[in-house]
Amino acid sequence: MPDNSIDCVITSPPYDDLKGYNGYSFEFEKVAVELVRIIKPHGVIVWVVGDQCKNGSESGTSFRQALHFISLGLKLHDTMIYEKNSSTFPAQANSNRYTQIFEYMFVLSKGKPNATLLKDKENKWAGHKDYSGKLKNPVPSHSPRTNIWRYVTSKNSSGHPAPFPAELVKDHLLTWTQEEDLVYDPFMDSGTTAIVCEQMQRRWIGSEISTDYCNAALERVFGKK
Repeated sequence: MPDNSIDCVITSPPYDDLKGYNGYSFEFEKVAVELVRIIKPHGVIVWVVGDQCKNGSESGTSFRQALHFISLGLKLHDTMIYEKNSSTFPAQANSNRYTQIFEYMFVLSKGKPNATLLKDKENKWAGHKDYSGKLKNPVPSHSPRTNIWRYVTSKNSSGHPAPFPAELVKDHLLTWTQEEDLVYDPFMDSGTTAIVCEQMQRRWIGSEISTDYCNAALERVFGKK
């Protein structure tokens, strides 16, 4: 793939040993170098990842990956939280850990990103001015949302063990891209990123090593078996 050719990467790679992914794994360092190479100046990588808890300790894989991207020259623009409506693995009665219900969404940028923030957080004091009179305009009805995004999670018909919600992809596309931008998902799985790009007039490229997931993506995106 050409240098500086991709406007945005949105992906959730296999991490630790939390899911089966048909037995496949990947070499993170090699993938990271290539992603940094192909992303455009001002482009972003949205890296959705979590940590495995083993022997009473979280792996820290997510943070090590984010720090590695920084060592390759990217900026950690934002550490966001993808909060799920329910946990895949609820805490057991005899556990000494709280139930895990979120993943990280690291937004990594090559320089200053171009962003259109989603302004859907209602302001309690909308229409008011402060008592000092310093505010020239009244408080707007809505402000940019926080960096904790909550979504309803569910498996799709592809059988993939960990599909991320289409709304998550949509919100990031609205924030970091414009129509006709080129979006890449290096771990396309069952094709959620591609489907949302089709709906939102974004061009897209997807890579997938598993034949089963690739066939599922072709069927979901194009109706082909």
